[in-house]
Amino acid sequence: MNARDPSMPIPSDDDGTNLHALAAYADRAWDDKILPALTDYIAIPSKSPMFDPDWAKNGFVERVVRDTAAWIERQQVAGLKLEVLRIEGRTPVIFFEVPATKPGSTDTVLMYGHLDKQPEFNGWRKDLGPWTPKIEDGKLYGRGGADDGYAAYAAITSIMALDAQGIPRPRCVGLIETCEESGSFDLPAYLDVLKARLGQVGLVVCLDSGAGNYDQLWLTTSLRGMVSGVLKVEILTEGVHSGDSSGVVPSSFRILRHVLDRLEDSASGRLLPEVFHCEVPASRLEQTRATAAILGDEVWKRLPWACGADGALALPTTTDPAEALLNRTWRPTLSVTGVDGFPDMRSAGNVLRPYTAFKLSLRTPPLVDAHRASEQLKALLEDNAPYNAKVTFHADGRAGALGATGWNAPELAPWLENALNAASSNHFGAPLGYIGQGGTIPLMNMLQKGFPQAQMMVCGVLGPKSNAHGPNEFLHIGYGKKLTAAVAQVISACP
Repeated sequence: MNARDPSMPIPSDDDGTNLHALAAYADRAWDDKILPALTDYIAIPSKSPMFDPDWAKNGFVERVVRDTAAWIERQQVAGLKLEVLRIEGRTPVIFFEVPATKPGSTDTVLMYGHLDKQPEFNGWRKDLGPWTPKIEDGKLYGRGGADDGYAAYAAITSIMALDAQGIPRPRCVGLIETCEESGSFDLPAYLDVLKARLGQVGLVVCLDSGAGNYDQLWLTTSLRGMVSGVLKVEILTEGVHSGDSSGVVPSSFRILRHVLDRLEDSASGRLLPEVFHCEVPASRLEQTRATAAILGDEVWKRLPWACGADGALALPTTTDPAEALLNRTWRPTLSVTGVDGFPDMRSAGNVLRPYTAFKLSLRTPPLVDAHRASEQLKALLEDNAPYNAKVTFHADGRAGALGATGWNAPELAPWLENALNAASSNHFGAPLGYIGQGGTIPLMNMLQKGFPQAQMMVCGVLGPKSNAHGPNEFLHIGYGKKLTAAVAQVISACP
């Protein structure tokens, strides 16, 4: 299944290490061990606590944690220590550590992933479903496989691939959480507990990100932050006959539109307050232009556009690949991801509704503080309400977690830059790609502050059309195999 062509030359690094053996090990492990485990994992609706408030009672999160921990222990990695950490009232975390095999190595490699999932969403193909795993054309379909249930399995496999070939590596620890899709609000408490046990972190390998294509290794250079919450406008205490009241009672929907006009230019989508913007660093602009040259129009053509009235496809905000990349990585954007206060179409009588509520998702640039943005957003939306309506904005998350700040990667150390380029060339046959991501991984900002000297390898399998969070999410198996081997090679280069 997407195995390396045996007729291809066997690559080696400078000291003669047989890199083909790493790739072959990853191939076998995926086919024999990882895919069966991921198939079972996808079938379990381990939704993140934001989407399943009764997660503890329902037991799905506990089940995937237990299954993943048991799988890791069955691999019998030499010196492995694994613990499932539980703090009362918080989602559990898997922590494992494996001692170094590289003489004199003092740094630790921290490997990260998560097991909680986004909710089902609609629009799945008839033969697919969020909890119905299916392998087709080299892809594993189902919720959470790519985002990012595979991470724990790939992390352990990369360590085993090195050990099987006798390739020295530093000490490795793993941190697998179950709250990421809710903003990782439980994670800081665990980081406080684990700080002494993490050691001197020299490299963070985060496997929760994406790829520009499936043809090369992609390094994530930045992540946007996110502020989300519910904007609600109340004008009546109960619904009333629209024929009797419209024209006298202002529509709660119109008031909500008016309030959102303070935030967003509806014609262009640009967020109006400058406080939500930041300057794009020159190095990121240069990398963005290089990535645009690689991906071209696929930056926007890869998306599932609807057909317009004349049969032509709907158009993006821009067809310039570089501008499109900047829009999705370094510029703030607003999305409405849910609504309340509306009856379904079949029950929609001639009634003026008492309230309208929107779930807002505000993506903030990497250098904008999300907590401060959340406070400013609340003030902007609530102040001076039209018609003296009751307008409220309640941010998601718990106290101290009102938004997740984005992240801009530190400058690459020469050893890591060389290792990444070599791994991409050896396992993909193409140079390393650099790409910013529009999503959010709260851990990265936390680790950057806690370990300012650490290098960061943020990568993942979420390539074109993999559609995390939406219908028909899939994991590209061939890419997962090559990424696992590439991660192993990079780990071996860590001092």
